[in-house]
Amino acid sequence: MAGESTLSTAGSSPEYVQVAALAQPGGHYSHACSGGGMVFISGQLPITPAGERLVHAPFEAQAAQVLANVQAALLAAGSRIDQLVQVRVYVDDIANWPAFDQLYRAWAGASRPARAVVPTGPLHFGCKVEMEAVALL
Repeated sequence: MAGESTLSTAGSSPEYVQVAALAQPGGHYSHACSGGGMVFISGQLPITPAGERLVHAPFEAQAAQVLANVQAALLAAGSRIDQLVQVRVYVDDIANWPAFDQLYRAWAGASRPARAVVPTGPLHFGCKVEMEAVALL
């Protein structure tokens, strides 16, 4: 039928991406998972590659670490920032949104994926920001 598309998944299965540039996941998940020509980046918190949680750092430092973590996961999966199609950002306080948006603009450059901001109140470990993403491979 015209206008319909199908995605063949025969013989394909998800690939769980190990990201050497990030601290080990703190639970039963992968930092990234790819399949069907796409990569899905799990929610990234402001945790350094050495495993330090930046919970007491200023918001801007936390946001910069989150963006670095997302980029590391994208690269490990074989993608990059300009391949992003969707981003979801969780902030503990909507008042932090302008600061995040300014850092994000510099990080994303000309890339303008679909994006949502979700004000949540306190995040895991007391972090101020978390970000998840979907990109093309």
